Amino acid sequence: MQVITIATRKSRLALWQSEHVAAALSRLYPGLEVRLLPLSTRGDEILDRSLAEIGGKGLFLKELEKALLDGRADLAVHSLKDVPAEQPDGLALGAFLPRANPADLWISTQGQTIEALPEGSRVGSSSLRRISQLRARRPDIEVTALRGNVETRLAAVRDSRVDATILAAAGLERLGIVPEQAVALDMSTWLPAPGQGVIAVQQRSDDEATQALISALECRTTAQQARAEREVVRVLGGDCRMPLAVHAFVEGSRIRLHARLGDENGHLIDAEATGNDESASELGHAVAHTLLENGGSELLEKLNLSQN
Repeated sequence: MQVITIATRKSRLALWQSEHVAAALSRLYPGLEVRLLPLSTRGDEILDRSLAEIGGKGLFLKELEKALLDGRADLAVHSLKDVPAEQPDGLALGAFLPRANPADLWISTQGQTIEALPEGSRVGSSSLRRISQLRARRPDIEVTALRGNVETRLAAVRDSRVDATILAAAGLERLGIVPEQAVALDMSTWLPAPGQGVIAVQQRSDDEATQALISALECRTTAQQARAEREVVRVLGGDCRMPLAVHAFVEGSRIRLHARLGDENGHLIDAEATGNDESASELGHAVAHTLLENGGSELLEKLNLSQN
């Protein structure tokens, strides 16, 4: 019997996603045995500092990628929004599964909207993307650092340590723990992270047999969205330190790509482009350069970031 080993983080959400991929492979290939290899990552272990301070979202991937490269695992399963735009030597993203709800959810103690939250309220978030969009709407709100798994952040609201927080809908929906008072933020005015809601499967780039197996998991529409959104990230050199929000809206065979770059004070720069879904990467490239030309280069310089 052929055996496939999947490297995964140990969080409840990461295990759900890896088990979801394992179940899909088992349905497709009844003779295949799929095993999980749960690993701890530095991103999971260091919770008292922001991701920007300790090296970015890539810290959630390093141990999993090492397991791929040294042969302990054949696949790794990631939330695409945590995956840097450039793949390490020897690795490739082999499949993008059908996208779940890409929106952010606003969760407050009393069920208030962003606009109804009292002046001076405390919102827990360590995402610069979320903070920049929040401060554009409510500069009077206090933002306090909040990291940890989704259960930890929900508990902070439930225990009134913060008045509200913002979480990805996909994770909460997958775990079946969406609070009653959660409000989906309209993506026409509030953009998610690039790749949000997408599960990506990674493998060794020279492992053609494994690539052939997982190719059946790929969703074409999601793959086109991912390519458009991640091209913006690539051109800007983005990682979790960059307040970058992007979403590719699919409209038939067309993609409308909307990107937003912000700073910690709530200054936002937007860019949009529409084109055929076959030109996803070209759309991402064009939108990224529009952001840079419309003030993005100066904004990145102020944030001590660079697109190079």
